[in-house]
Amino acid sequence: MDYYHNTFNRTILEQPQIGAAILLEAEPGSSRLELLQHWLQVAQENQATTWLLSCQPQSDGLWAGLNEWLSQLLPKIQESAPHLIAKHSYELAMILPALRRQISVRNPNLTDTSIDEERVRNYPLDRAYRIIHGLIELLDSWYDYTDGSPWLIICNYYEQAGFLVRRFFAELIRRRGQKLNLSLVFVTAPNTGETAIAHLDRKFLAQKITLQLPQSPEIVISKVKITQLAQQLEEQIGRDPIELEIHGARLISYWLQSDQPQKALIWQARMLGTYNHQGFYEDALVYCEPVATQLDHLCGTDNNMRWNIVGNLFNCYATTGDIDKAYQIVQQEAILKIDTPAQLVRAYYIMAMFHTRFLPKHDHAQAEEYLNRSLSILAEPTADIPSDDRHFMTAFDLNGLALVRHRQGRSQEAVELCKLSIEQFKNHLNRGQHRLHHSVLDYNIAQVYAAMGELEQAVTYFTSALVADPNYSEYYNDRGNVYQRMGYLDDALNDYQQAIDLSPPYYEVWMNMGHCYYLKGLLKEAINAYSVALDLQPTLTSAFIGRAQTFEAWGHLDDALLDYNAALALDPEQPLLLANRATLHYELGQLTQALSDLDTAISLSPNNPDLYQNRAILLITLGQSNAASHDLQTYLSLDPNAPDRAEVEKSLSSLGK
Repeated sequence: MDYYHNTFNRTILEQPQIGAAILLEAEPGSSRLELLQHWLQVAQENQATTWLLSCQPQSDGLWAGLNEWLSQLLPKIQESAPHLIAKHSYELAMILPALRRQISVRNPNLTDTSIDEERVRNYPLDRAYRIIHGLIELLDSWYDYTDGSPWLIICNYYEQAGFLVRRFFAELIRRRGQKLNLSLVFVTAPNTGETAIAHLDRKFLAQKITLQLPQSPEIVISKVKITQLAQQLEEQIGRDPIELEIHGARLISYWLQSDQPQKALIWQARMLGTYNHQGFYEDALVYCEPVATQLDHLCGTDNNMRWNIVGNLFNCYATTGDIDKAYQIVQQEAILKIDTPAQLVRAYYIMAMFHTRFLPKHDHAQAEEYLNRSLSILAEPTADIPSDDRHFMTAFDLNGLALVRHRQGRSQEAVELCKLSIEQFKNHLNRGQHRLHHSVLDYNIAQVYAAMGELEQAVTYFTSALVADPNYSEYYNDRGNVYQRMGYLDDALNDYQQAIDLSPPYYEVWMNMGHCYYLKGLLKEAINAYSVALDLQPTLTSAFIGRAQTFEAWGHLDDALLDYNAALALDPEQPLLLANRATLHYELGQLTQALSDLDTAISLSPNNPDLYQNRAILLITLGQSNAASHDLQTYLSLDPNAPDRAEVEKSLSSLGK
């Protein structure tokens, strides 16, 4: 082992920095593995609990490494704290799909459970991040049941790790690195480490180590053997969606290495659909290009299959911000190639949503044009579309048109279109059909009414959406916001708590709860809620501002100043926030800092009269009468009808003497 001791300082092995990560770049192979095993041995001798994880998605799917770790932890958690498994069943079951055969996943909503043809909602990009944060809270809670020894996790092949896995470990070390006595080692091939740790806040990187290690000879398995493995695994998976999640990535890898690589294509398409439905869009991108470039070979003349795949590709591209590819895939592979009415209707709807939602500069007129094309097909009696599908699609298009009207500022028309869409359901479809879309329509109407300021109506429709889909957390959060606007603060807090109970954590609801507590005068509770929001999203300027105002109201001025500083570090060009911090500096006797803040605020917002009046007060305190007089005159010129004009003129007269 002298080789390793001479390569880098032994203290790195014996005492890795708690709450930080080491990046190790070295050639993979037996020499690197020997080094890592030695590292683990040293840590164990120093009473650490250790894990060596392999982060290779081609073997174990997008959660590779993390699923291995959780599989090892699960029996221990089950033994010492089984209630945590029940509480975090959703997160665990998403990462360990086989668990769905053993445990009940709590609080399933209609987006999770609807059959394929009734799934009308895709999860937003950041919803998958809730799984990450829920797991971190599971580990936080479970650590209290352990012996408290330090943890060392070595993530091997980290440059291959899935998007969500890399985000998980970056968030884990940020949020709970200290609490868990955690040290991480990210191990990558040479010249790949910086990209692999892109999610990591650099202040948590303790050291980067580059080693020159000998390469190991590549182990070659015959194509015949790989083909046999692929055939066996394909038979095992069959049409079982859980088996597909567990083994699909490995099967694709086998087929690509076999003597029949074209057989990987259909499985890539199936995995793309699975990840798309679950909201794992960044990890789904690995399958997009091979599928998109082989659509003709994959689909032939099957328009239904073509549209399903194009829809999945569009969602992945659009949601991850690749707008050009999102447009091209629908235009070139659907609209120009599909000739069946039902699939054209869906393609036109998607293009409408592209123009009204995803384009950086929305084109609502073009969106309306596509929806009208779709509605024209649906109104054509000779179109070969089953009756139920025709009514459902009509309702869907009317709902899309309502969104366009809402974004055009024509809110009342939007409401009427949503109601017309609901009538389509009531008059033509069975009550048990399309329950998810029923709830979405009620939710959309509620949002429009909320935007119009008709809050009682908004509550009515939010409540109707909740009756249809009672486990959808966001409905409670949004109804809570309306209750808060109405001044029904206890009702708002109840809804926020319900939203929290129904979902892995997300910062928006904690932010809203913090503001509600503040309005109720429950300052300690407000600070706690804002702090949770910031723990989940440390760049949330509004939470820093809310917590600063709460600290200020509570008389904790130094803490308030720290939060104002943090908010301005994130967004320094906020004149009103600078004015708030100036007031705080003034109260703390820090007059020079207060003047600097007001000078900057005025340079950013030179037509705001209140800023001049505030600076005048400060300048009077500093004994700068001429400058104060100039600011008061500017204040009156900018606001000639100021309610305190007489008082200000009196001050000007006094300053002139």
